[in-house]
Amino acid sequence: VQLQASGGGLVQAGDSLRLSCGASGRTFSRSNMGWFRQAPGKEREFVAAISWSGGGTLLADSVKGRFTISGDSAKNAVYLQMNNLRPEDTAVYYCAADPEDSIVVVASTPLYWGQGTLVTVSS
Repeated sequence: VQLQASGGGLVQAGDSLRLSCGASGRTFSRSNMGWFRQAPGKEREFVAAISWSGGGTLLADSVKGRFTISGDSAKNAVYLQMNNLRPEDTAVYYCAADPEDSIVVVASTPLYWGQGTLVTVSS
């Protein structure tokens, strides 16, 4: 499985960005997908996840009310709409996927990782 993320860039505080991630290769129609991020000098952290089986989503407290995760299960694609961006959102954002039914797995220890896309938010 290969995950390809895109959509990062340089924006100003308060702006919006939409990240996209598509899965290719040996795909599985029911894999859950999610986003993580890693800021300079910090550990990678969970941002958002979506479950195709139940349609549920999870969001980190730090992004609730500003970020939305959505996707297209038929395309194994996931999107992260980021609004009202803050300088502390600056990070490399990674797409992830996992075939386990529980959304908790993709939100904690996903099996597959994509390459990152850099989001830089200036103040």
